[in-house]
Amino acid sequence: MANTYSQIHIQVVFAVKYRQACILPHFEGQVFKIITGIIQQKGQKLLAINGVEDHIHIFIGMKPTCNLSDLVREVKKYSTNYINETNLLPHKFQWQEGFGAFSYSNSHVERVIKYVLNQKDHHARQSFGEEYVGMLEQNAVEYDEKYLFDGGIGSSNV
Repeated sequence: MANTYSQIHIQVVFAVKYRQACILPHFEGQVFKIITGIIQQKGQKLLAINGVEDHIHIFIGMKPTCNLSDLVREVKKYSTNYINETNLLPHKFQWQEGFGAFSYSNSHVERVIKYVLNQKDHHARQSFGEEYVGMLEQNAVEYDEKYLFDGGIGSSNV
């Protein structure tokens, strides 16, 4: 669209089904490259991607014509297919349903990029469950604990 100007920065967070530790260090780079390609193919700008064994963070500069739910669905679908078709794991891989999405102003972009790129250090000190609930609460996102994670928020490893 002519004369449409925007600045949309979204951090997307989603987990492996049952929060299993499946995104292993020896192939995570391959998975991140697949996801990067999908995001770029859809005309969006990847600002940062990283994660740990049970979840990932993707920070995207988005165009207003992009439907975030469709983009995340495509990312999950193609990355799942890649992991399963290349037999990176001895079992079937799946992402958990749903995702978290958080918007940031331009003044926070560098801070969020650093945060995403430092996931391994961050998770040496804080679990994914603690991090995710903290992000929801910090951003005043209403949530129902029974839908946060497969097995419920009260399950182990929160």
